[in-house]
Amino acid sequence: MSAAITLNRPAAPTIAGWTTKALGTFASLLVTRPDALSAAQEILSAELAAIDLACSRFRPDSELSALNRAGGRAIPVSPLFALALEVALWAAEATGGDVDPTCGRSLLSIGYDRDYAEVVVGDAALAEPPTPAAGWWRVELDAAKLTARVPDGAMVDLGATAKALAADIAASAIADRLCCGALVNLGGDIAVAGIAPEGGWRIGIDDGVTATANGGRDADHGDNGGCQGAAPVVSIAAGGLATSSPGVRSWRRGGLALHHILVPSTGRPAEVCWAAVSVAAATCVDANTASTAAVIRGRSAPGWLAELRLPARLARPDGSVLTTGGWPS
Repeated sequence: MSAAITLNRPAAPTIAGWTTKALGTFASLLVTRPDALSAAQEILSAELAAIDLACSRFRPDSELSALNRAGGRAIPVSPLFALALEVALWAAEATGGDVDPTCGRSLLSIGYDRDYAEVVVGDAALAEPPTPAAGWWRVELDAAKLTARVPDGAMVDLGATAKALAADIAASAIADRLCCGALVNLGGDIAVAGIAPEGGWRIGIDDGVTATANGGRDADHGDNGGCQGAAPVVSIAAGGLATSSPGVRSWRRGGLALHHILVPSTGRPAEVCWAAVSVAAATCVDANTASTAAVIRGRSAPGWLAELRLPARLARPDGSVLTTGGWPS
């Protein structure tokens, strides 16, 4: 999951915006046609409702929940869920298994067994030790026949990619149907589509250094778009930008400090080498996959991102910053 990347809301009257709560975080929308805002809201709301029904680990009626309790049987799935699962498996393969969707049971074992707002309440000891991921390669997806299967006892979680996918889908749908520029920000997973405003979309980067344990920054949106202090600002005209931060969704259990970005081989939260990693890429899915993997890879992340030629900003817990791939200084 991603840290809250906040926006400088442009003053130009040709841009209109809207913010609400969704998917356990915030959802922000900007469009370059104010008269299209209402229709854009409807498109975004529909896409968010669809991805939630398909991919939520906390809804018993979701397709993901049905797959996880299928007892190892192959079950029919919708085209949207098949796409979400295909994207998750691609992310796992592309990162050498770092972003593994079979971390569902691992998340349960460290206390992330309900909506995050409820997870942060209390400090009870863990009921069981952290559990390694089952292994993404064990998931079977037939995209042509629209069926999927996970081994009995394994549990899939799509939190690492589904939100970014929803941002990509929604931004493209709004731009295509309404013939305008669109920016969709889902808790820091940002996708843009259509013709950007002059100078591009201006985005304030949250470095994660002052992250709170309850993730309160996700709801921090004032008249200035939520930018606090001297947050660095970049602009993008296409593609996606995402920030991953271990501090945004963190909690304590039995005196242990825990967060939601796990090392699949151990099921334990990744060492906090970076307070936040921001990456720009061709899509929001690409950006979020890379930023999440960078948090997991820790000290080796800068070299890996440089090899991929991805513009990235890595902020350390002490506030110092390292950049790669032509990220602006």
